[in-house]
Amino acid sequence: MKKELLDICQVQVKFSEIDSMRRVWHGSYVTYFEDGRESFGRHYPGIGYADMQREGIYAPVYDLRVRYYAPLLLNDGVEIHTRYVYKPGARLDYMYQVFRASDHTLCAEGTTVQLFIDAQGELMVEKPAYFEAWQVKYL
Repeated sequence: MKKELLDICQVQVKFSEIDSMRRVWHGSYVTYFEDGRESFGRHYPGIGYADMQREGIYAPVYDLRVRYYAPLLLNDGVEIHTRYVYKPGARLDYMYQVFRASDHTLCAEGTTVQLFIDAQGELMVEKPAYFEAWQVKYL
């Protein structure tokens, strides 16, 4: 069984993230997922975006899913829980939960799958060496 890796980060809802209904616009949650991935990469060094770029490897999002449960409002504190989900192969899978910090209400949850590509944009079917080393270290 693989170890669960979790990172928790906090952000605050900004004016640019709300819609005409004065709620966080649905697309802003994708940015919260990105915030969670960046924080995760800092918490578990070796798998962050800067690490990938140093290796000449990128990991675009291949699949994205979001479910919405409760609204977030301007200036709400937001707690983003990001979990790495082990899957075999050359891929990064994450699960997210987005909570309103004041009352710990689950506002949204989702998943992403990222696939590795090389500097020429070609899909990598084998895990990059740096990613294998990261898995050995943390899993």
